[in-house]
Order: sequence, then structure tokens, then C-alpha cells
Amino acid sequence: MAPTLASLVHHSALKLTVRAGEDRLDVPVRWAHVSELADPVPYMEGGELLLITALKLDAEDPEAMRRYVRRLSKAGVVGLGFAVGVNYDEIPRALVDAAEEENLPLLEVPRRTPFLAISKAVSAAIAADQYRAVTAGFAAQRELTRQALTDGAEGLLRALAAQVDGWAALYDASGAVVAAAPEWAARRAARLTAEVERLRERPAPASAVVGSGGGPEHATSEDRHDDRVELHSLGTGRRPRAALAVGTAAAPGTAERYAVHSAIALLTLTTERSRSLYAAQQRIGAAVLRMLLAGEPDHARAVAGHLYGDLLDVPFRVIVAESVPAAAGARAHPEGHGHGPLTARPPAASDTAGDPFGGLVEALESAAARAGEAVLVVPEGERLVALVTDGGAAVSACARYATALEASRANGGGTAEADPGDELVVGLSAPAGPIAAAAAYKQSVQALSVARRRGRVFVEHERLAAGSVLPLLADDAVKAFADSLLRALHEHDATGRGDLVASLRAWLSRHGQWDAAAADLGVHRHTLRYRMRRVEEILGRSLDDPDVRMELWLALKTTSTD
Repeated sequence: MAPTLASLVHHSALKLTVRAGEDRLDVPVRWAHVSELADPVPYMEGGELLLITALKLDAEDPEAMRRYVRRLSKAGVVGLGFAVGVNYDEIPRALVDAAEEENLPLLEVPRRTPFLAISKAVSAAIAADQYRAVTAGFAAQRELTRQALTDGAEGLLRALAAQVDGWAALYDASGAVVAAAPEWAARRAARLTAEVERLRERPAPASAVVGSGGGPEHATSEDRHDDRVELHSLGTGRRPRAALAVGTAAAPGTAERYAVHSAIALLTLTTERSRSLYAAQQRIGAAVLRMLLAGEPDHARAVAGHLYGDLLDVPFRVIVAESVPAAAGARAHPEGHGHGPLTARPPAASDTAGDPFGGLVEALESAAARAGEAVLVVPEGERLVALVTDGGAAVSACARYATALEASRANGGGTAEADPGDELVVGLSAPAGPIAAAAAYKQSVQALSVARRRGRVFVEHERLAAGSVLPLLADDAVKAFADSLLRALHEHDATGRGDLVASLRAWLSRHGQWDAAAADLGVHRHTLRYRMRRVEEILGRSLDDPDVRMELWLALKTTSTD
């Protein structure tokens, strides 16, 4: 431990005597400093034991001594050592009274004890304390490394919590708690999500302190809120991938600080995959995906091994995301997606800077990791393909992310700091098994195409099947075809020689039933028959052809929605 006034008083070679401030001898001493200045305060940093002979002081003046001692106490001086037998045979009463009033420890230094001996004792004690701290730090580092290798992040957090006599928690890139030690700390750590979010907005490495400590040294309940919490970002890139929280009763000492920094380094290694390992996993994922799309699920399982858990054996969904020009993705119209309340945080610019898929990948992988699910993510040029468990957390995370992105764009917010032309469009397939992977991929591409055409971020294939085909006719080319097909009929009606368009719509809506359609129009059925013959003559098409009827009906529906 660091030297204190008490340890110096009990030092057998120094022979120091306490003359005032007996109840404050447990204060740590940062250094022993000799100064005969009348005002040494400008040269003090706090924590010093000041050694004097009163060469330039009127130590017998009570008022002067009160001012002198008061300045020392305010400057953080922890004690005053007075050498007797030099300028004074004993400590003047005025100085003793002033020290007692300020409760500043006053030590009498005998003539045979040189100030240098006291300085050496303090220096030796500080060096010994630092050596003990470094030794303890190395021991803590070895223990943390052993726990990280044997039990992963959970074991490391348990060891760190024991080293700092507090608690520790690990957050993923989304700010959610993924592990905590002891167990009660998970609830305490969850209350710091907002602080973790703010930390993530800063470039790594970053740190912050929440609270000031001063509470009980040993907490055994999640109800403790008076602790001092340090937050540290984890990651080597611009965007932190995770964060570490360490809660203690007071500021960590040297040994505890070594343990915290060792934990940061080890957790960074475990959360940051090397580029070569990541590239290798990407190549395996691409090969597995190609085999699935080629109808070779057995080969895909053999190549994947245990890399993706049981993802290839259970119903999954295929997500296809594409980067498109901003003009194609800026017309966002948020709608529900059938996944419950969607309240995700809109992705920040730092989340997707330079990578339009970065935020989505992070959302998928974080949600899957928290739920213990496997996820397969494969970049394909300007597209991203992902396989996620049907009904799992990653599917919901995809919908929440897309909804937040649509809301952000609808409010005029931007998300691509590096390239504002990049926007995201996402299609989601229906549930499928490994044998039907190709069909699921096709479904997600179809949903993606619809999303792009509608100016949407996210479209689910199942929602298309449950809805109407008419919204799909909003394409400009379809409208142009409908206008061209019906133009001759509209021109005929404009001359006032009949109402062929309305008659055609009524006849088609009644499936060619003359009496019912005529009744709707309020005309005789022979009049309606005449009009339908005129339609055939003008268009040069037979209404007996079901394809012609279908085209005319879709054309009428398309133009009626303009």
C-alpha cells in the first residue's frame, strides 16, 4: 500500500512524534517536500508532507501561523514535519495550536533525523507500492488471459470483477448487455445504455466516467447506484464494436487499473476478428450460399460444418439488400411489417459511413448473437445476402432497422456520411428449407424489386402475396401502356357519340352479363351490345378473347387510380 503518515510515524529509524492531527495519520503521502518559503503553496500539488525548520517564518506569531497552516491545508498538504533543534528547540505553541485548529497532522522531527532520511523513506515506500501494484497487475493479466482462453468473455468479466472488487459488463455494438459479472450487475449495466450510446458516437478508443463512487465498498445487490462506473469502447476501427463497463466503489488503484487495461486489450482481441480470419469466413459463407442456391444442401452442410450451427437444418429466410441511388430510395413511406412495435434507433451516420450495409449487418449480427442464433452474411458486390432463422431475432432486427431508416429518410435525415448517393433497399423471402433456398432467394429478389419501384426500404414477400396486385401496376411503363390501349376509346367518347369507356368498365365488372351491366348503366341491353361492338371495331380486338379482357380490365384499373 502507499505510504501514510502513520507508516512514517511507526518507522523505527525516523523517530517522529505526532504533535497534532492524530486522527488523520492514515492519509496517503504522495511525496516529501522541503521548503523554507513563507508561502510554498504555488509549488505544491497536493498530497505532500512538507518539511520545514521555520527559517523564514515567525513561528511564534499565532495569527501568522493560522494563515500559514490554513493555506497549506487548502493546498492539499497532508502533513507538516517540523525539525527541532535547528531554529527552534521545540515546536512553537502558535504553530501547534494552528495545526490543531485545522486538524493538520504536525510531526516533530528530531535533530538527528535528516530530512533526506524522511524523503528516502517516502520514496522507498512509493517504489515498493508501485512494484507491488505492477506485480499484482501482471498476476491479474495472467488470470484474465487464462479465464479468457478457458471461459471466454464471461470468465474474463468474472475475473475482472474480482480484481477490482466491483462489477463488470460487456456491451455489443448496439449497446445491449451481452455478459455481466456478478449476475446482479446485468440490471445495473442495462441502465447505462444511454451512456454507452453516447460513447459509441465518439471515435475509438474512447472512455467516460459515470458517477463518483463513495458508496459501500462491498455491494451484493443490483440496487446499488452510488458506484463509480468507467465505460471504455472496444475496437480498433473508427466505429467501436463493443464497450466495457467497470463499476467500483471508488477510483481504481494502480493494480486495478492494470487489470482494467488488460481486460480492454483482451476483449478487443476477442471482439475484433482479424482481417484474414474474416476474409476466410466470408469465402466459406459465399461457397455455402452458392451450394444452397445450386440445390446442393448436403454439400453446403459439409462445407459449413458447425460454423453456422443448425441454421442450414431449420426453416430460414433469405434477406437481399441492395445499394441504390438516393433518388430511388429517398421516397420513404413507412408502413407496418407485421413484426410488432418497431422502435429501433435510426442508424447514425457513423454506423454506415463508407458502407451502406454496415448498419444492417451490425443489427443482424448483434440481434443473432444476443439470441444465440446463427446468421450467414455474404456480400455480393452491390448486394448483400443473408440467411437468418425464421421467426428469430435477426428477422425482427432487420424489420426494425429498415423502419427506423425509412422514418429517418422521411424526416429528411441522412445516413451515408461518406457517400450520400448510397441508399438501402431490402427484400425478405418467405420461410424456406435448405432444398428451397433458390426459390427463397428469388422471392427476396422479387420483394427487393418491388421495394425499389415503390421507393421503399423494406418489402416482405409474404406481404405481397397477402395483398393486391394493383399496387404493382403503378409503374410508369404500365401506365403508358394503359393510356395507349384506351386512347382511341377516350377520343371517341370526347366527340360526344357515346360512353364506350364507362360501358366497357361496367360490362367487364359484370363478367360479360348483358342485363346486369345494362342495368348498372341505365341503358337497354341492345344499346350495350352495340357499344361493345364499337369497342371491338375501334380497338381491333375481340372481347371473346380472355387475354384481351384481362388487359382491358387492368388498363381501366390503372388509369382509374391516376
